[in-house]
Amino acid sequence: MKLLIRLFFLSFFFTSSLYSQTSYFPTGSSWELKDPKDFKIDAAKLNDAIEFATENEYSGSKDLRIAILEGFSKEPFHGITGPTKTRGGPTGVILKDGYIIAQWGNPERVDMTFSVTKSFLSTTALLALDKGLIDNFEDPLTKYVWDGTFDGKHNAEITWKHLLQQNSDWSGELWGGLDWADRPPSEGDLDDWKNRKLNIPGTIFEYNDVRVNLLAYSLLQVWRNPLPQVLKEKIMDPIGASTTWRWFGSENSWIDLDGQKMQSVTGGGHSGGGMFINSLDMAKFGLLFENNGKWNDTQLISAKTIKEAIQPSIPNANYGYMWWLNKLGDRHWKGLSEDIFYAAGFGGNFIVIDQAENLVIVTRWLEPSQIETFMNKVYNAL
Repeated sequence: MKLLIRLFFLSFFFTSSLYSQTSYFPTGSSWELKDPKDFKIDAAKLNDAIEFATENEYSGSKDLRIAILEGFSKEPFHGITGPTKTRGGPTGVILKDGYIIAQWGNPERVDMTFSVTKSFLSTTALLALDKGLIDNFEDPLTKYVWDGTFDGKHNAEITWKHLLQQNSDWSGELWGGLDWADRPPSEGDLDDWKNRKLNIPGTIFEYNDVRVNLLAYSLLQVWRNPLPQVLKEKIMDPIGASTTWRWFGSENSWIDLDGQKMQSVTGGGHSGGGMFINSLDMAKFGLLFENNGKWNDTQLISAKTIKEAIQPSIPNANYGYMWWLNKLGDRHWKGLSEDIFYAAGFGGNFIVIDQAENLVIVTRWLEPSQIETFMNKVYNAL
């Protein structure tokens, strides 16, 4: 009997060890590099993937002010209301078990990251839930924001989850941006868009930066501190990010809160602003999520909350709480695990996370249409 018990515990220990994730965590600016061969990764095939990334640079202008205006030229009333920056060339970092096994370009260069910012924004929502500032993501926003932003029968039904999953169909104006003027349908005209029938919250996915910025404004109301300060104190400083990243809003998105002037940040660079960051800091952020919110021995975000954040939404199986999911659907990367999730931004900015493989991939200024091919090349090297 004692032998059976001993065998049981040995089996349990072995199984637990087999499925436990162990990662190296860099300290400050010191980050250990390892040869891909240390992980039985084919270095030649990995170099082939990197060469592909550098040869398939984003085709838009390096002057991102021009690229933004050209990229969103079909939107009525669109303009630049936040800072922009001329970008660098293709760059990236690949982590295995927390170690850098490949990097290219200039990973220390700070660049705009566009809608990758949304995953940083949703992180401040996850933190608010963990801290108890938000009781439940199923709560309507009217419970937290009472200044008229969510007045009206339709808007009053919108919950945190609807905003996080981009299926709220909130109707209104924020910082001069009109919800219906952001990425309007290819058919119809201004009157059709303005007078459209509103969708029941939670039923239709629509990528819309006005509503993303509404989430940022709503989170500012519950944190009562600027979101960049929240992110810095709760996430970026603990993971040893550099001091070079910045998170901007629009020139007209300043409010008075508790007697102080604060800027409500944007969830991307659609009109300028958003997160300006280098690739190494993006990789550290990805490593935190690869390890389910734990950095060394400190749980910065609860694993339960992260698990909720990467569940498919009902109207879009490829979208969670501002993380893209590699599930079967319009955004599925063929031949790759459905458990992969990633942040994606205009111009080919990506943070890709594979928890099963202990893998984080950051690639920037890759022609967006080539990301699936690039990812398959990386995985062919494993």
